[in-house]
Amino acid sequence: MATFEELLQEAQRRHHELESGERPWIRVGTAVCGEAAGALPVVEAFRAELERRGIAANVSAVGCLGLCYAEPLVDILKPGRPRIFYKSLTPEQVPGLVESYLAGDNPRPDLALAYTGDGHVEGIPRLEELPMWSRQVRIALRNCGHIDPLDIHQYIARGGYAALCKALSVMKPEDVQKEVQTSGLRGRGGAAFPTGTKWSFLSRSPGPVKYILANCEEGDPGAYNDKGILESDPHTLVEGVILAGYATGASNGVVFIRHGHEGPIHRTEQAIQQAYGLGLLGENILGSSFSFHMEVSLTGESYVAGEETALMESIEGKRAMPRYRPPFPAAVGVWGHPSNINNVKTLSYVPEIISRGGEWFAGIGSESSKGTAILCLSGNISRPGMVEVPMGTSLREIIYEAAGGAPGGRSLKFLQTGGPLGGLLHADQVDIALDFESMARAGAILGSGGIIAADEDACAVDMTRLLVAFCQYESCGKCFPCRLGMTHLLEVLERMCRFESRPGDMEVMRHIGQDMAAGSLCGHGQLGWNPVQSALRQFSQEFAAHMEEKRCPTGRCLGPIFTPQRTRARWVSAQPVEMKV
Repeated sequence: MATFEELLQEAQRRHHELESGERPWIRVGTAVCGEAAGALPVVEAFRAELERRGIAANVSAVGCLGLCYAEPLVDILKPGRPRIFYKSLTPEQVPGLVESYLAGDNPRPDLALAYTGDGHVEGIPRLEELPMWSRQVRIALRNCGHIDPLDIHQYIARGGYAALCKALSVMKPEDVQKEVQTSGLRGRGGAAFPTGTKWSFLSRSPGPVKYILANCEEGDPGAYNDKGILESDPHTLVEGVILAGYATGASNGVVFIRHGHEGPIHRTEQAIQQAYGLGLLGENILGSSFSFHMEVSLTGESYVAGEETALMESIEGKRAMPRYRPPFPAAVGVWGHPSNINNVKTLSYVPEIISRGGEWFAGIGSESSKGTAILCLSGNISRPGMVEVPMGTSLREIIYEAAGGAPGGRSLKFLQTGGPLGGLLHADQVDIALDFESMARAGAILGSGGIIAADEDACAVDMTRLLVAFCQYESCGKCFPCRLGMTHLLEVLERMCRFESRPGDMEVMRHIGQDMAAGSLCGHGQLGWNPVQSALRQFSQEFAAHMEEKRCPTGRCLGPIFTPQRTRARWVSAQPVEMKV
């Protein structure tokens, strides 16, 4: 088996041929956003046109650079020239671009988005000057959109697996754990628990079989950063899981991905196979005494499967329902073995933390929230996409400057943050800092990083109804405070949208919310009152208009003829249901 130095030399040789060789290198973003925008036909159009003209070039299907508004996004690196990015490219435009820039020397500024690298391209801005790029500090997303996710050598050439080599050659497991503690890294799945502390629980549990579980269930509407990492740079997650295993004395890793997300599934499975092939997984990794094995486990479409104990149930082939605790996963986890569960983003930071040191990471971000936030921006904004910015950056910078605000000169009304269990923030609150504590004080949560923007035409009451409808359908039904509470909240909100509110409905919802928070088995029910509570706080007048004036200020709710469309089998009627509290 080759040493890491030999692997690195080979990877750098291959990468040098791509970046500095005689052939142009064409990269096409083929993550889910690119594929939805038509990237795959663009890839085929390039290959066909290059073959027709007899032009030798390397064509790579890469992941998402994060500039989703510009997809299909294509970049061309010609020998000795800067790297030029082309936006919203269609198959019909490919022959003209090949003729102009690959066969000729016209970079086509009319089709270009930006360029990067040495030199200057007239009429095209630098990538680093784009509003959506200029504020970014990319750590977990450092390779996304730059490398072929199916080529392990490209990952190694950009510093990949150097942290693993460092850990196994000069660090003890407790040293790795200490660096993560020094970094101040907190979980990016929503709970924001200190990662190093969480690892310490598992390291104290006896072996020999212990598990590191990487959670990519990611069922939050508006969140796609976990999938984005796995589609674009799966090896950073693989390396992070192995390092977590080494730090805690674990023997096995499982990447838990929602069924149907074919891009993340395929690319993660391929990354694991490639790591085995080069001796970076398996027995005696890189000639050390440390052995670690890894696999992918799929779940059905269950939002609650993202809860750590429900995730373990799903891995074991059972229905995804939370377990009673204690015992806690660090003592009794998957298949009865000690286990640790981390979010994909959390683990993807670890390689850089070990390579650069915990103090380096702790120097980024705010006082209490270290590092960066990976945000998914969608809804009524001009530039949707995925960005990685330092913790403490203001929401205003992200929403209005990076994302461009609402299109067409419209006004933003509110932001829905942290997934369906998060909350609504009024547009006037955009000056708050993006960190865990500031968001909580504002009545919302950062959660997994999804931010959905709504403009002036959106109805806060109807949005709240939609969020609760999602949470009601996704309740696993195991505990009745969540099962019944979500149903009752939805019934009350549907009455409001039909202008059929009853006296005391507000008090009914508050009682339900308090009971859910106190009695639910997991965070799904415990946090189920959050979206309603935050909406009531920020948009009390809009709720009053629905209840007292029997009107919707935005015209979105149509009164008695409004019938929410329930598409799931469990709902067969939209008629109000009598309930007693």
